[in-house]
Amino acid sequence: MSSTIFDRARPAASIIGDSFVGTRQGSFWLDDLAPRANHPPLSGSLSCDLAVVGGGYLGLWSAVLAKQQNPAARVVLLEARTVGWAASGRNGGFCEASLTHGEENGRRRWPLEIDRLIELGQKNLDDIERAVADLELDCQFERTGTIDLAIEEHQVQWLHEESTDENTVFLDATAVQAEVASPTYLAGVWHRRSSALVHPGKLAAELARVATNLGVEIFEHSLVQALDTAGRSAAQGTRVVTAGGAVTAHKTVLATNVFPSLLRRNKLATVPVYDYVLMTEPLDAGQLASIGWQHRQGLADLANHFHYYRLSADNRILFGGYDAVYHYGRRVRSAYENRPESFEKLASHFFTTFPQLAGVRFSHKWAGAIDTSTRFCAFFGQARGGRISYAAGFTGLGVGATHFAARVVLDQLAGRTTERTELAMVRGRPLSFPPEPIASAGIQATRWALNRADHDRGKRNALLKTLDALGLGFDS
Repeated sequence: MSSTIFDRARPAASIIGDSFVGTRQGSFWLDDLAPRANHPPLSGSLSCDLAVVGGGYLGLWSAVLAKQQNPAARVVLLEARTVGWAASGRNGGFCEASLTHGEENGRRRWPLEIDRLIELGQKNLDDIERAVADLELDCQFERTGTIDLAIEEHQVQWLHEESTDENTVFLDATAVQAEVASPTYLAGVWHRRSSALVHPGKLAAELARVATNLGVEIFEHSLVQALDTAGRSAAQGTRVVTAGGAVTAHKTVLATNVFPSLLRRNKLATVPVYDYVLMTEPLDAGQLASIGWQHRQGLADLANHFHYYRLSADNRILFGGYDAVYHYGRRVRSAYENRPESFEKLASHFFTTFPQLAGVRFSHKWAGAIDTSTRFCAFFGQARGGRISYAAGFTGLGVGATHFAARVVLDQLAGRTTERTELAMVRGRPLSFPPEPIASAGIQATRWALNRADHDRGKRNALLKTLDALGLGFDS
């Protein structure tokens, strides 16, 4: 079995060790926020038109859009900890147009509507850009696009097979090096308009600010323990129960992302997969000049175990991905966020990618849990006689797709038949993951097979081909 570029070119251990001197365990995006607004916990009982459970992007967009659609509605948002603290404050800040985790995944699952899904995804990104301007969201939005990078010879052919146009540009070795200088790059495709970059923490904080200004009532440290509809008619809604009180809501949005679902039907629909991230100190002018990157694109390589990276507004490099770790029992635990072997591996790969940056230190390291579904993109549904709508399973592409999902769940709750609600993607459900111990065994076997494919010119073995045929699988 052949080796990859990261096996063949390993930086000195001293370079890796020195890079972690003074590194803080925690999300840079959350540390970089100005003093945030604090919201009280729920105390007592109240009634509302719409309750939103979850203070990440999906919950925040749902609350904002609901108030824009009906300013007179009473909208309440309940968050277990603080707004944006989980995936919405820990991701890479890639706001993608894709609603299906890439065209290939979407075409395989929904071949009859993939062209329209691509159009709707592009429109969704345009709508987000417009909302950033109209709502004056201070979230460092940059429509830079993303370069898909070939770092192994067989990946160059994959890029040659992509269709190109004025917004999808093939870059040969010379051209890609002119954009970003790395000895690992053999070619690239620059998707100029299909993605943007944001400051994830500021996006969440700004959506909370706008929601509050529109009249949304936000309660933090208010973990929802149950959804009570027993003996209640549809007109009486749902009693959303927390330790401090309860909200009686005519309609409810569930936006709990990776955390255990409040609905039994979704208990096995997702698994939490931990993703690890490094953030450098700001690069000085000389360091930045050594890599170029004048157009500030997002970057990602084409391996199954891939890396994603980007520049921050103050010219730090965020470098994440590769390891994707599942822990037995579908557990979400803060203890899983500090994994030294993953951080050291990322640092090794960082200095292999940019050897000219030897001596740069990492200011932050962190991790977050991704809500992975078997179809690698969001699924949707309703429960309790149409009183509750939900979306989950974004599998790492939720920064942009949550805006689309918020429109879907609000359409559903309002009883509106729209193009969005009639999509096969929206109407269907993914296969669930099996219970333990089968889930853990299957996921670990799939991770091994994906790593083997990366070391064998991308060739998929019998296990991966079987999972492809079944619409199941596991992807980093």
